[in-house]
Amino acid sequence: MKETICTIPINDIFMPKDGCPICRMEDMLEKQYVKFITGDAMMEPNIRIETNKKGFCHRHFSQMFTVGQKLPNALILESHLQEIIDKYMPAKLKGKPDKKQLEGIREELSSCYVCDRIASDMHHFMATVFAEWVKGEEFRKLYNEQPFICLKHYSFIMSAATGKGGISSKLLPDFYAETAALTKNYLVSLKADITHFCSMFDYRSQGQDWGTSKDSIERSIAFLTGTD
Repeated sequence: MKETICTIPINDIFMPKDGCPICRMEDMLEKQYVKFITGDAMMEPNIRIETNKKGFCHRHFSQMFTVGQKLPNALILESHLQEIIDKYMPAKLKGKPDKKQLEGIREELSSCYVCDRIASDMHHFMATVFAEWVKGEEFRKLYNEQPFICLKHYSFIMSAATGKGGISSKLLPDFYAETAALTKNYLVSLKADITHFCSMFDYRSQGQDWGTSKDSIERSIAFLTGTD
């Protein structure tokens, strides 16, 4: 596959053939944004306006605190906390609770600047994946050589493939069959490993080989949740 600015990250993600490639894609974006948000982005007014409005989920607040220095985190929190005070905490607290206020707080708690940026970029990446899959046998071969597509990202891929910028109706059955096989084959092997793992606790299995089942619990959780 000829490398361009758009396809180089796709090659980097699919070449390792280690686990779910879409998990690697999501992990790469997450690390980039967490580092960016506590670095250069902290001084960009347009981004600060967005982070003040959206805030961050617990996962990304924790990663920002771990990756970034304390002062950038404090400055981000200072303006975000002031935004919440201005929007949801009136100068005088009296009367009944405001339903709009409570609804706004619930929305605030469920929003995250990093999550939104990752979701947007993931759809752009998938559009490139679809385009490369349609164009050439080389990438299609690389796609089919992946160990598996986790359950979370199987759902994501197929939803994107059937939406705008996805796979054409003519090629969709082939894409579906190839993607579903990556998920189903691994799912079946996981089930076999979990069954074998359980059987090893039977006294009749004493001395038998654990095979590939020793880490089957961890691998099953990663497959079902899309997280390592």
